[in-house]
Formats: sequence, C-alpha cells, structure tokens
Amino acid sequence: MRWLITGAGGALGHDLRAALPDATAVTRADLDITDAEAVRAAVTGHDVVVNTAAYTAVDNAESDETEAIRINGHGPALLADACAAAGAVLLQVSTDYVLPGDATSPCPEDAATDPVNAYGRSKLAGERAVLDRLPDAGYVVRTAWLYGETGTNFVATMLKLAAARPTVSVVDDQHGQPTWTAALAEQLVALGRAAREGRAAPGVYHGTASGQTTWHGLTQAIYRLAGLDPERVATTTSDAFPRPAKRPAYSVLGHGRWAAAGIEPQPHWHDQLEAALRRPAFVRLVEDARAATHAGASP
Repeated sequence: MRWLITGAGGALGHDLRAALPDATAVTRADLDITDAEAVRAAVTGHDVVVNTAAYTAVDNAESDETEAIRINGHGPALLADACAAAGAVLLQVSTDYVLPGDATSPCPEDAATDPVNAYGRSKLAGERAVLDRLPDAGYVVRTAWLYGETGTNFVATMLKLAAARPTVSVVDDQHGQPTWTAALAEQLVALGRAAREGRAAPGVYHGTASGQTTWHGLTQAIYRLAGLDPERVATTTSDAFPRPAKRPAYSVLGHGRWAAAGIEPQPHWHDQLEAALRRPAFVRLVEDARAATHAGASP
C-alpha cells in the first residue's frame, strides 16, 4: 500500500512518518496543496493520501479568511480531484471547530455543523469538498486539542510555564479531549488500511481521545504526572483571555463509527498523556520544571 502524507512537517505529520516509514512524506515546502498540477503529480501512484497540510492560525483567520479558505477549502478539493483520478483514498484531517460547540453530551459524527469562527468555516469547506468529490473514497477525521513532541502545543507550554512561574491560571469553562498526535496517527493508519480493504465506510469520523476534561483539568494532570504540585494550577474563565476567534465551550466528540470499521477508539486522554510524557522531548521539559522547582524558582 503506497501512502502519501501531506503537511509532514507538522506534529501530526511527524508521528505519521514514524508510523509509516515507507510513505512519501511532503512538507509545505515540498508541495503547495493549492497548486493543481503539483497536487496531481504528487498523488499519482499512491493508494492512500493523508492530508495534514492546513492553515492553522485560528485567530489570524478572523482577518484572513480568504487565505484560510484557499488552503483549507480549495487545497482539499484539489487533493480530492487528484485522488479520484488516481483511484486513491483520501483521509482529510479536520477539526471540532466545524461544530457549534454548545452541546452537553458527546457530538456524534452526523451532528449538525455550524462553525464558531472563520477557521472552522474554512475547514468545513474542505470537508464538503472531499465528501462531495469522493463519495466512495473520501474520509474526514475531525480532531481537537492536539499536542505532540514537535511544534508549539498546550502540554509543552504548560511545562515551560511550570519551570518559569510559581503558579498558572487556566480556564475551566472549556471542555474537550486532549489528543496525542501519536495516538491519532495510529488511528489514521488503521482507517486508511480499512478503507483500502473495503472495511470502512467513507464519511466523517471523530479522531479524539476517549474521556473528557477541561484545560484546567489537563494542566493539573500534567503537573501530577510531572511530579509537581497540582495546587499550583489556579482556575479562571475564558473571559480572562479574550481572543479574536471564538472557541467552542464544548468540544467533546463521540466515536460511534469506528466499531463498524473494526477499529478501536483511541485510549483515554489521561493514558495518552502519561505515555506522551515518557517521550524524550517531554521528558526534557519535565526535568526542567522539576529542576526549577528544586532550585526555588517555583514553590
């Protein structure tokens, strides 16, 4: 099975390359997914394409929606057209931001979409393009609250703040599923194989960790697992951190479609976090936070 990974320079792309060492992996510098000719050439000869390339600056998209739609909407459309011509399966990574974020129980894959911000609208355009152009070979995998060993992410930021500050204030009015990119990568690989073998129906899947928590709950878990005092994490509300793009208050996704494809849901978010913190990049951050605490920089 011949795989193509787009956006391979990101955190998810990094873990997909580890899971698929024989795949063709292209970064933004290698492939502009809004270039139709380049996309056709890249897709030709592959059986499964995993698109992780995206405009991800959520707040910037509020004033740059045209560019966000060009990359997140038009790019996937071109990939879908190329996959249709090549007879390939396309896995399009999307976001919980396509949903309204006002539910009170986990949102099923067929929940009504109503993006809360420009970024969500741009990603919904990509979802629709893939599903419309590839009704038999298009797969949308929505994820949320991602963190990984590379790039900027919430887990790494909290560990760095633990080394620099005696306390941190974290919002407790947003609910979601912290998801490790390595766990999502494994699930995407399983879906791609099942799709190619005819065991997984096309359409929307939710690729997030099991369970749920708040950003505050996640931060306290990070501190506990790092051997730090979780009482150093204070609560606050989203109003204390105004941002250009609205964030959904409830980003908990249901995982009902995986069973029909014979694929297990992802592990619980706490188990994922515990495993992630054993990876070298996070181990270094944990050691720095502990050293700062022992040196008196933090209580």
